[in-house]
Amino acid sequence: MRLRRFALGLSLLAVLLLAASGPAVRLGAPVTLGILLLPIAGLFGLIAVILVIVAIVRSGFALALAAALLIGVAVAAVPIAGYLKARSVPPINDISTDTGLLAREVAQLQRKAYPDIQPLRLPVAPNIAFERAKGAVEEMGWQIVREDPSAGRIEAVASTFWFGFKDDVLIRVSADAGGSRIDVRSKSRVGKGDLGTNSQRIRAYQKRLN
Repeated sequence: MRLRRFALGLSLLAVLLLAASGPAVRLGAPVTLGILLLPIAGLFGLIAVILVIVAIVRSGFALALAAALLIGVAVAAVPIAGYLKARSVPPINDISTDTGLLAREVAQLQRKAYPDIQPLRLPVAPNIAFERAKGAVEEMGWQIVREDPSAGRIEAVASTFWFGFKDDVLIRVSADAGGSRIDVRSKSRVGKGDLGTNSQRIRAYQKRLN
């Protein structure tokens, strides 16, 4: 009975730690603390799963054990998925449709990992393309910090969903063969990698413009 209660309590603690990781950073806690809560929560969830298995072997199945097992597996899966995602993308946090703006090594890694990240061309005049580009920024919910229609530049800040990390986005609109070319650069302020966030952001933005 004690083992069942401990397993359930540990799984619930894991949930609380996982749930607190993002809000803690948003409320001003150190970024390292918020990120550290993820593997700690995952470890507690994994331990809870092991304890559930031991309890089942000792005394049979019970509803409390089922709850602890489901919670433990769900919590442990979050940091594991994040780790696997980090291993599947290059350790860069600066993505641009114009790789000439990037350091050579970063540009090479980007071209290999994200060959689809390319400039977007629209069959409209630059001034029209600029308004469409600005409208798409607003639809994405990004904060525009500076805009210059004459230069075709829009600078914005995007926030990540869970931790609220601030990422910088630069959009450039230029004339291109009777139409317009739109370049997008998205760069994270925190960390050396981005788990693919910046490339996903650029793809989502371009999709709104098509």
